[in-house]
Amino acid sequence: MYPMARDEQIKLRWEAIVSLLSKQFADGEPLDLDAIIYLIGLQELGQLHRKFKKDEKINLMHIAICRLLEPFGYYEFDYFDDEGWPHYKILEQLPPLKAGEQSVLMKEAIVLYFLEKKVID
Repeated sequence: MYPMARDEQIKLRWEAIVSLLSKQFADGEPLDLDAIIYLIGLQELGQLHRKFKKDEKINLMHIAICRLLEPFGYYEFDYFDDEGWPHYKILEQLPPLKAGEQSVLMKEAIVLYFLEKKVID
């Protein structure tokens, strides 16, 4: 038996994450990439029991993207502000990516995040 191709492993882990989070947060309705990024932003902020305004929701997604791309060397955590929001500084601009490539990068980053948090293996 050959070891599983890296892309195939990421795909299977991604499907496991979508399944797990969809059961937990959406009554089994499959969550899309943006919804999962939003949940990661909530997790990173840690202020789970409050309502967020539209601009704050966008900021939550930004937090998640920074945190997810930190291991790839694009961002570095900088500080928490007075309200507990994390701030990141850009270390390297993301290369221009097509939409499909962006999606693949984010899915890979999310898989890494959930492996690191020991939610999946």
